[in-house]
Amino acid sequence: MNVTPGLSVVVTGGVGDIGRAIARALLGHGARVTLLDRLTPEDAADAIRDLEVGGAVTYAQVDVRDADAVSAALARIDPLDVVIGNAAIVESARFLDITPEQWQEHLDVNLTGCFNTGQAAARLMIERGRPGRIIFTSSWVQDVPWPEIGAYAVSKAGLKMLMRAMAAELASEQILVNAVAPGIVAAGMARHQLETEPQFAARAERAIPLGRLQTAEEVARAVAVLCSDAATYMTGSVLLVDGGCSLLAGGS
Repeated sequence: MNVTPGLSVVVTGGVGDIGRAIARALLGHGARVTLLDRLTPEDAADAIRDLEVGGAVTYAQVDVRDADAVSAALARIDPLDVVIGNAAIVESARFLDITPEQWQEHLDVNLTGCFNTGQAAARLMIERGRPGRIIFTSSWVQDVPWPEIGAYAVSKAGLKMLMRAMAAELASEQILVNAVAPGIVAAGMARHQLETEPQFAARAERAIPLGRLQTAEEVARAVAVLCSDAATYMTGSVLLVDGGCSLLAGGS
């Protein structure tokens, strides 16, 4: 597997555990990485300081819900070889208890945020005459219901169809659009749930056929595959890396 040295990569949600793991993996292949996230540069500094010694990494404050801000941030990056829509939120709630605000927030960040990112990236790639790749971080729950994260699961199911619709329309432009679907990761949002929600931790223990939680680095390596020469003929695909979680009916 070869990732072209000097590849220009953008990662949204770049300050989170998975975003930083993706950046670290691609920096290790000689890529140049720009991280986008909602944090101010001052608040993000500590989180990304260790990455700066690994290669060419820059940071910009962007909220993916703001289409104009996303477009402006991506326009400043040239070339734009790979754009990774990774920003997401999750907040646990039983279906009957999901508030309209929670529902909308999941759709705004997880789905519309990826729409904004993907559309802006594709427009720039076409305008510049330089085809590239767009990759989304989805989840195994795009296909398998998991208790108490209905809004999140729906947003990821929508993201899967967004990816496939984009892939179908952008193939003629030689833009490859794919997704990675991790399982239960011992990092980021899932780690917070594991530490604060006993019922989530108990279900997770039963839900993984491989018998252990996934690492952020394992997610990052899967993303690196989609950035590499191993994926030159892949578009509209989901790379499922879930430790077998989706083999079980939600682990409940």
